[in-house]
Amino acid sequence: MRKAGIPTVAMALLLSLLPSEKAWADELPEWLTGEWVQQRGDRWAEEVWTLPRGGTMIGVGRNGRGESLLGWEVIRIVRDGAGQVMLHAAPDGGPETPFKLVEQGVRDISFANPDHDYPQRIRYWREGRLLMAETSRMDGSQTQSWTYSPAGK
Repeated sequence: MRKAGIPTVAMALLLSLLPSEKAWADELPEWLTGEWVQQRGDRWAEEVWTLPRGGTMIGVGRNGRGESLLGWEVIRIVRDGAGQVMLHAAPDGGPETPFKLVEQGVRDISFANPDHDYPQRIRYWREGRLLMAETSRMDGSQTQSWTYSPAGK
C-alpha cells in the first residue's frame, strides 16, 4: 500500500478548508438587507429588512396608491429552536403565519405553507442590484410579483 505524500495531504487539507457549495444553505439571507422601493404609476410598495443578528431578520412592508396606505406587514425570518429557517408574516397587524424554508441558493430563498389560503409560497431573489419578490399558490397560480430598487438611489 502506498502512503499519501505531503502534497496530497496538503491539497486535501486545503480543499477541506474551502467553503462547500452549500455553505450558505440554511443561512439567513443577508443579501435581503436594505430599504427597497417599487413604483408603478401612482402605486408603490416598500420593504425594509434588517441585517441578520441573533438568528433573526426583521422586515416591514407597506404598499399604497398615491398618498393612501393600502396595506402593511411585519415579517420575520428566524432560525427556530430546531434550527429550521422560517418566515413569519403578519399582514395588517393580524396573526403571524409561518412559512418553512423550502429552497435556498446563494441569492435566492423560497418559503412555503401549503395549508395557508394565500399566499402559499413566498420567494425572494436578487437580480443584480434589484430585489425580486413573488407570492403564489403552491402550483404557481395566482402569482403576484414585485421588482424593488434600492431606496434613495
